[in-house]
Amino acid sequence: MNRPLRTLILLALLVGLGGCGIHQSIGHDAGAFVRDVDGEHFRPVPKHRWDSDDHALLYLYRPQSEWGDQELMAPSFYVDGHHYVNLRSGGYTWLEILPGTRELDMHRPFFGIEGLGSPFSHILDAELAMEAGEIYFLRYSEVSETNSLDPDLADDHPLSRGPARLVSQDTAMEELRQTRFMQSVLLATNHAGTSIVKDNRKADYQRRRKALREQRGEEIQRMKQQGHYEPAPWYWPWGGGPSRSLETDRKLRQLERERKQRLAGEEEDGHWWWPL
Repeated sequence: MNRPLRTLILLALLVGLGGCGIHQSIGHDAGAFVRDVDGEHFRPVPKHRWDSDDHALLYLYRPQSEWGDQELMAPSFYVDGHHYVNLRSGGYTWLEILPGTRELDMHRPFFGIEGLGSPFSHILDAELAMEAGEIYFLRYSEVSETNSLDPDLADDHPLSRGPARLVSQDTAMEELRQTRFMQSVLLATNHAGTSIVKDNRKADYQRRRKALREQRGEEIQRMKQQGHYEPAPWYWPWGGGPSRSLETDRKLRQLERERKQRLAGEEEDGHWWWPL
């Protein structure tokens, strides 16, 4: 078997391992060498573009460098497991985010695949507690470091070290003036420069539901130990169950009611005939 064919088979196998956190990046991972950043020069997000009372704002930027300008594939940035943008040299963008603890990840693509798990490919894996009305600045650079970190960031936080760091507003504003907006273009498509609040709510719901399902199993085990669980009869193996209602079931029902109410409210704000 020749080398090109072996490579293609290996890539196909890796893409098929979606459950292992591996993603394909073809179409959005082009670096500055392939697609330079030619959007407008930096401008702060106007107040009318985001809800500063109830949401948070995150700026993402990458200072321009000669090394970055020669890059073929730019690193991908994720929030709660959703891909939003690849950070190219000299570019910036922003995201309006629902307050709460958010999972932030960055990966380097490798021949159209990312998330292989090697130290080289995995840049960032961190949780950030975001508050309503706050503005955060995430700086990414492989060639220049900064010690001007966000003053509220703990010294041992993952965003206080490495190439991706949460920096102070003064440092960010000085460097952001030299960047351009990363538009969504061919080979470098992105879903940033907008609100991702709906995605955050969905992620929160899924996270909460998973936790409650795990707690439900623990609650059932406790009830069995306390004698509050009826075994299934021999003639109907699917019968039996708790002899009294589960608290986690009540919480799961409440979670579903809140989700349905929220979705109904979102439909009323839009148009039933144009869901997009």
